[in-house]
Amino acid sequence: MICLLDTNDKKLFRQFVQRKNKRNDVKNLQLLNLIETDDITGLDTLYPPKKNKDAYHALRKRLQDSLLLFLSQKAFESSHSETYDALRLVVAGRFLLENDVAKVGFKCLDKAERLAKDLEQFNLLNELLLLKLHYAHLPEAEDFEALTERFLRNQADMQCEARLNMAYAYLRQELQQIHLKGKVVKLNTLMLTTIRKYGISERDLMTYKSIYQILFIANEYAAIQHDHGLIEHYIDRTKQFIQQQATQKKNYLFYHISILYFLANFHLRQKDFAKSASLLEEMMNLMMSDSRYHTVFQLRYYLLSALNRFFTGYADQATALLHEALAVSKPSSKPEDLEDIRQCLAMFLALCGNRESLKHLTLLARTDTWYEKKMGMLWTIRKNLMEIVVQAQFANIELAMSRLSGFRRRYRAYLIKTSETRVLLFLNLVKRYLLKPDVVYEAAYQKKVLNLQSGTGNSDIFISCFIGWLVARWEKKPAYQVVLQLIQDGCDIHDSA
Repeated sequence: MICLLDTNDKKLFRQFVQRKNKRNDVKNLQLLNLIETDDITGLDTLYPPKKNKDAYHALRKRLQDSLLLFLSQKAFESSHSETYDALRLVVAGRFLLENDVAKVGFKCLDKAERLAKDLEQFNLLNELLLLKLHYAHLPEAEDFEALTERFLRNQADMQCEARLNMAYAYLRQELQQIHLKGKVVKLNTLMLTTIRKYGISERDLMTYKSIYQILFIANEYAAIQHDHGLIEHYIDRTKQFIQQQATQKKNYLFYHISILYFLANFHLRQKDFAKSASLLEEMMNLMMSDSRYHTVFQLRYYLLSALNRFFTGYADQATALLHEALAVSKPSSKPEDLEDIRQCLAMFLALCGNRESLKHLTLLARTDTWYEKKMGMLWTIRKNLMEIVVQAQFANIELAMSRLSGFRRRYRAYLIKTSETRVLLFLNLVKRYLLKPDVVYEAAYQKKVLNLQSGTGNSDIFISCFIGWLVARWEKKPAYQVVLQLIQDGCDIHDSA
């Protein structure tokens, strides 16, 4: 938690702790210094050995409580979002009503109600409407029947939101089962079953938040299946919704930007790079309208922009974008976003024959267990496959063979269970190449490699990267050129169809 504070915040936190300290012998500031400097051995100097353990943990708990209180106050004071504005007005309104300043108190609550209603903050609306009802006997209060009607209507909206949140949580849980345990489900069936289970109407689904949640699930599912064509129905419905709700986007900026990100990713994976770039431009315009969201989405924007440029023949620009993304990243940046960029950069460099790829691979230093949990099974498998082919590309044959054997031990059962045996076929072809490089010139070998590219679900751009690497072995061309050709061939086939 201390890492969330910048230099100025740490200074303010020290002052906050000093004001709270009622005795001179309190050691919370000493503990803070030790934590900041990672001085683990220094903890033993805080208390005598006999009472060290209990006293230390009591001190640590008090410091943690102070830090939580400081962070909550800082978030409340520094946030400029309309939700916090409404919350401040509710706090002020309650204080005024409790102190018999009813006229101004009700004005605060009226303004808070307008803000909360626009933002669909139903829980906050519930709280302030209850507060209005509590003081409905005062002469300055509004009509009791109208107030009661709004309260009951908001209760229904709260129940609807609760059902949507339960459905989303259930779908996320099912998605986790697909990711980690290879559970086989059909997306449309899963969606319909969930909607019926929680009694959700079509009207309930037509909000920015619910559209965002549906697209999140659909995007993850399509990535697992290597076929974004499976979710085209959801994409079409989303586009219709965005067109209808364009005038309301300012109230739902986070969800609107997220939806544009998912749409841009969909068109990227469908190889419609021009449409993807257009959506990214629209996404950036919204990000620039609020600095908070620019920070949140910046790395993801860089990633998709770089992928668009790379697969349209501008590898140098793509690589430069990813280097820039790493340069502008902050300690508070999400680790998942940084790992995505590092993996992508390693892939770009490897396909262009740049040995710097090896350096970036070493930065992907977390355990497979961490990657599986945070990035998903598919991402982790792709990372491990990339390590094998990159080590092979730069003649680290023994290391490549070792990684290949380790990969088989860890993921073979999972890949068979999820019917992803083509990954094992790819590994067999890589292994044959490692043991006998000249095998790539045999017609039967080449046919097996090219067969991996056939089929609708197998035309994913990242699959093309792996297949292109093998094809480049016998064509004696840079892998990047081969990948671009495979993608172009796939686009031509798709256009003809």
